Amino acid sequence: MRLTEQEIINIARRTIHSQADAVAKLEGQIDGAFARAVNMIVAARGHTIISGMGKSGHIGSKIAATLASTGTPAFFVHPAEAFHGDLGMITPEDVIVLISYSGETDEVIKLIPSLKSFGVGIIAIVGRAASTLGRNADVTLTMEVEREVCPNNLAPTNSTLTTLALGDALAVALMEERQFQSSDFARFHPGGSLGRRLLTRVSDVMHKPPIPVVAPGTPMLEAVSVMNEGRLGIVVVAEDGKVLGIVTDGDLRRAITKGTDFLFEPCDNIMTRTPVTVNRNEMFADAEQLMLQRKINTLLVVDDRGLLAGVLQIYDMTGRDAGNAGHEE
Repeated sequence: MRLTEQEIINIARRTIHSQADAVAKLEGQIDGAFARAVNMIVAARGHTIISGMGKSGHIGSKIAATLASTGTPAFFVHPAEAFHGDLGMITPEDVIVLISYSGETDEVIKLIPSLKSFGVGIIAIVGRAASTLGRNADVTLTMEVEREVCPNNLAPTNSTLTTLALGDALAVALMEERQFQSSDFARFHPGGSLGRRLLTRVSDVMHKPPIPVVAPGTPMLEAVSVMNEGRLGIVVVAEDGKVLGIVTDGDLRRAITKGTDFLFEPCDNIMTRTPVTVNRNEMFADAEQLMLQRKINTLLVVDDRGLLAGVLQIYDMTGRDAGNAGHEE
């Protein structure tokens, strides 16, 4: 008999509640051993190696990837492959994290004698500290759960989630210990959107000349024509490259409410005389933050001599959601 829609919803809610409870109870298992594990990893001059079988291995791969991307050189080694030759990857300068909820996984336990003979520090992540793995590790971290959320109490579910949470806690503690900054993160993620933002300079993404520029005293009717051709929603008022002001489409809307006579006035009467500028060599992330703080979507870009070099708009980095940025014209 098939489950009803409500029964399926209830199962999902019950599962999430059980897993949230398991992670919450993990907090009480964090003690001095956790700090010793962090210190051991920091002190290691080599790599942090993660190893585990089955579902623990999949979680271990993710933990290794998180560590590697946040300042801790790390990689995953399959325990069975390690036992059949891949132990050659491991040196005395490394530290290894062995994951086994039971603490009795045969492929993992078999590694212990060799690791000890190499002089490799061993951190265990187990459900029971008194297990074989727990007793033979240099540092033992426990993540015991009352039961799996699996109705048969068999499929690793709550235990894998708590293992992942424990791995994330290690990564975060190591980031803070190493004072790992967003700029460091960007260096390890040059292909991601965050990396592009933090490694990109204003000059890399700004609109370069020709840009819509008029001289001071230009009638607004002509300035509006230049603005339309520029398709940036602005026209810059400048003389010999020096920025004197900016007219935005917002300025136009406000002027229209006063009548159409403004079209025959000089643009100087309409322009904003103190536009916000940014140097072309500034990082895009800093310029973006400036736009968000000032609630504007356009910055005029100047060179080291203070002369107009381009226009930067908050929408100029692709792949990001700029829709929530503040907007003031």
